[in-house]
Amino acid sequence: MTLRATHVLDRSITVAAGETDLFTYVYRPDTPVLESPKPYLHPIRTLGGAPVSLFRPHDHVWHKGIAWSLPHVGEHNFWGGPTYVHGKFYVQLDNNGSATHREMTALSASGDRAEVAHTLGWTSQAGAPVIEERRSLAARVVDEATWALVFDTEMTNVSGGSLAFGSPTTKGRENAGYGGLFWRGPRSFTGGAIQSPGGAGGDELRGTRAEWFGFRGRHDETGEHSTVVMVDAASNPQHPPQWFARSEEFACLCPAPFFSEELELPDGESLRFRYAVVIADGDRGEEGTELLAKQGRAVLA
Repeated sequence: MTLRATHVLDRSITVAAGETDLFTYVYRPDTPVLESPKPYLHPIRTLGGAPVSLFRPHDHVWHKGIAWSLPHVGEHNFWGGPTYVHGKFYVQLDNNGSATHREMTALSASGDRAEVAHTLGWTSQAGAPVIEERRSLAARVVDEATWALVFDTEMTNVSGGSLAFGSPTTKGRENAGYGGLFWRGPRSFTGGAIQSPGGAGGDELRGTRAEWFGFRGRHDETGEHSTVVMVDAASNPQHPPQWFARSEEFACLCPAPFFSEELELPDGESLRFRYAVVIADGDRGEEGTELLAKQGRAVLA
């Protein structure tokens, strides 16, 4: 199946397979400052055309499909919305930073593969430099009902001082270790099955340490199912990560490298993370979801 890429200059790139737009990567969004502007993928669809992402839900308007979102980077909030402050809960501070597109370094689509790469500058709400990032996204068709995305980021601290990467849990809120590559699923996926290597379940799996997690959800209108699997590369810091996953209030997955432990990044040094996100039509069950995770590991190799 041949992939093609359509570029809306200075705005977004859409990758399609046949008649289906698999995803749109909005690399220069018009996001309000209080939502910590950053690139995101939305809408995201299966090869069969089923939507598997949600954009700017009213309960958390800073959730946008799939995005590299970090709530605590030193004093900065690159997640969006208020910041968790122990003893005060969530407080709106003047610390909503932005991750801004700088330069497109690669854009190609050939055969069953498409690639996008660019550089970004992360700045504080006041405009001071914090991080320089090199990012790439590679999409690949796996089979007639499955495709995979590889997300690769290298972040360099240019703030002039050390940066501590953390989460609300590292700041004192129990079991709220979100931050990293965050996927928000459709409303209809609420109540779906969170799939871990040890078995399927619900919100009780949050905080589990594992190489991969999946989500098996059902769509409104058609009643059909789709499966999303995220795989953490073995080379990632803190591998295997703890997972921030929800089903009861809304569907989400996040391999959270800073879930319960801060990671210090000295000035001038870099961090690299790689992930595979496997998108499949149908409910693959426990064994089928594990197979999708193996396919994700293969595309990371």
